[in-house]
Amino acid sequence: MKKAIFPGSFDPITLGHFDIIQRGISLFDEVIVAIGVNAEKKYMFSIEQRMKFIEEAFKNVPKVRVITYEGLTIDLCKKENAEFILRGLRNPADFEFEKAIAHTNRRLSKIETVFLLTASKTSYISSSIVRDVIRNGGDYTVLVPDSVKIK
Repeated sequence: MKKAIFPGSFDPITLGHFDIIQRGISLFDEVIVAIGVNAEKKYMFSIEQRMKFIEEAFKNVPKVRVITYEGLTIDLCKKENAEFILRGLRNPADFEFEKAIAHTNRRLSKIETVFLLTASKTSYISSSIVRDVIRNGGDYTVLVPDSVKIK
């Protein structure tokens, strides 16, 4: 069984994340969306809200599972028996950053990183842009799956 961990903060999940997960489903038997917990980071949405957004977006997709984790992603991969880390690339800066992490992960383990280029229609979207739109009262709904609802 080919499993991939798709790690991130998903604060909140964007259409770019959604696209990578959907495309990952065709490559892997299971995609585990792993929400990293970093006590030093300030999040807009609680871990419970972020999990709910993702679970709701993929409620009819049994190949997607959502979990939280702390620590190294490669340790989570070992725990979950996942051989792959799935990452999306929006631009060259993402590639350089992700390449360094992938090389480190390969040095520390046998885990392979699989990169998918984001779709051109979502390549400009980031969670930080979505948060800025929300903070300033803009229409965030065009940037996120329908499951992301702000009350």
